[in-house]
Amino acid sequence: MLKPEEQLEQIKRGTEEIISEEDLLKKLQKAYDEGKPLRIKAGFDPTAPDLHLGHTVLIQKLKHFQDLGHQVIFLIGDFTGMIGDPTGKSETRKALTKEQVLANAETYKEQVFKILDPARTEVAFNSTWMEAMNSQDMIRLASQYTVARMLERDDFSKRYANNKPISIHEFLYPLVQGYDSVALKSDVELGGTDQKFNLLVGRDLQRSHGQAPQVALTMPILEGLDGVNKMSKSLNNYIGIAESPSDMFGKMMSISDDLMFRYYLLLSDKSLSEIDILKKAVKDGSKHPMEAKKELAVEIITRFHSAQEAQEARDGFEKVFSQRENPEDMPEYKMGAEDKIIDAVDALKLAPSKSEARRTAKAGGVSINGEKTDDIDITLPKGEYVLKVGKRRFAKLIVS
Repeated sequence: MLKPEEQLEQIKRGTEEIISEEDLLKKLQKAYDEGKPLRIKAGFDPTAPDLHLGHTVLIQKLKHFQDLGHQVIFLIGDFTGMIGDPTGKSETRKALTKEQVLANAETYKEQVFKILDPARTEVAFNSTWMEAMNSQDMIRLASQYTVARMLERDDFSKRYANNKPISIHEFLYPLVQGYDSVALKSDVELGGTDQKFNLLVGRDLQRSHGQAPQVALTMPILEGLDGVNKMSKSLNNYIGIAESPSDMFGKMMSISDDLMFRYYLLLSDKSLSEIDILKKAVKDGSKHPMEAKKELAVEIITRFHSAQEAQEARDGFEKVFSQRENPEDMPEYKMGAEDKIIDAVDALKLAPSKSEARRTAKAGGVSINGEKTDDIDITLPKGEYVLKVGKRRFAKLIVS
């Protein structure tokens, strides 16, 4: 097991907030000294049958803890799923039936074990302890939190201020999620930034039950393909982990360069140092961003399908892309590794002038192998490239 300080550095990767980092280091130190792994919990309400990459941000962080030797608990909120999580909702949300929740839960288990080691993962259902509670137990649990504290939640306070209904059962959701931490004796709970309030309720309830409060660790909400909104099936900006390899590859290739590196940070198994090297290579032009994006797509697809299927998806994309986009009679231009893209544009007369070529690039009208570039005063690594300027001017660049 790594030393606590080294573990903490790995755990902090991509995290939004740790409450508190000092407490986490103390827990890691105790676990290290006693040779006893920490209990790391993350809960998922099976409200839809399929997971997308946005869900896997938390699962990937669970894997980091698992790789460090800690006990990971994948909690399926079959009980809370029937209440309906009010987080981020402007109105009361319709709850699912028990049959719907259980059916979705089965697909969740199949999908998460493509990331986590099933032999080292504890799977729990919160109906186990919640359905054992009687009405007195539930009232006793409700007595441990005030309405004023509940209204500190941003979504509740906004609905209350706007005279929008808040059902009593919605107040029970964070209490039940918090009690899950008591039942599981969790040392650390993971959640998205939108779950911070619920995670803190767990800390309070653990104190009330004589337990050491868990560390609350929040992860960023992953942006969808548009790079703006949260990844969501309802917004159709998602990549489902059960989608076909070719569909996943095509969607991955549509993300922006900036979003690509965020995906690397939150989803990839590459180390931070490897990602930094990749960033520098893209920045200095020794690696084309499209190639970096293809490598990320292959890594993600391999995780959920296989290496062979990932490579076939890449080959298929490249074949279809080249057939669809590129004319057969493109002029060829041989250039050295020190030559810049703009030199090729000028030599081939693909723009009236160098200044006009730069303006076209800034406006998004220049692409290399289908990837837009706003900077054409850069060199390219050795290889063959399809240069497109405007809508109809193409050339094959051969860099040697």
